[in-house]
Amino acid sequence: MLLLVLLSSCSTDRPSHEGLRAVLWVQTSAEYRACAEQAYRMAKDKLDLALRTQDWTAAPEQLKDYQDLPPAVILDVDRTVLDNSPFQGQLVKESRAFTRDLWEKWVYMAKAPPVPGALEFMKYAESMKVEIFYVTNRTVNLEQATRNNLEKIGFPTKREPDTVLMRKEKGWGSDKSSRRRHVAKGYRILLLLGDDFNDFLSGVRGRGVTLEDRMRLVEQYKSYWGEKWIILPNPVYGSWEAALYEFEYGLPHTEKLKREYEKLETME
Repeated sequence: MLLLVLLSSCSTDRPSHEGLRAVLWVQTSAEYRACAEQAYRMAKDKLDLALRTQDWTAAPEQLKDYQDLPPAVILDVDRTVLDNSPFQGQLVKESRAFTRDLWEKWVYMAKAPPVPGALEFMKYAESMKVEIFYVTNRTVNLEQATRNNLEKIGFPTKREPDTVLMRKEKGWGSDKSSRRRHVAKGYRILLLLGDDFNDFLSGVRGRGVTLEDRMRLVEQYKSYWGEKWIILPNPVYGSWEAALYEFEYGLPHTEKLKREYEKLETME
């Protein structure tokens, strides 16, 4: 009965309260800042270890003949390096769903602040002669705006080699494994950093991928977490949310919400 009441109270627009606390947690909580700083401090420590360990690689796609390659790290951009919570906050404030036009307006503004700890880590990696690659699912038409934002803050980027690898560039899709393989051809990948399971592994999202499948993969790669893979918290959006409604992105919002409520574990 409670579920019916909640669903019937929803308008066709996305109710603003759904993401409110998640966005505010990212923007205002000491706990979020501590998590981000902790993740990047851990990354720095693991980078030092990886540099000393010649057979170390963080990429499942990197199988052989990598030991003598120059070192690199791969990072996601949104919610890993750049904080896009002001965009999410705008959606909440206006009770809006995501639209490409509004997203691109935000990206072209190039005003996303850095995620805490990210700049310090990147500067350290650069000082250790580690190449820094950004693998983002922002589309290729947004590359220059993305570079502008990164460079304005002081994040290192290059054109040669191209270190900002976009979706739809060179035919790359949203699965990031093809871009990891691209980097792995010329570099030993020491660390992967991201906020979504897709930043680390292929086959973790899409029709047919269940919550149980994702949990099994987390367990299968248990030794990587906190060692070669550093994940940052993102309670606002991600493949974790889409998994709740079986990656059926075209469903009406009320149906998505219904399926999400059905996943709740309660006292009864």
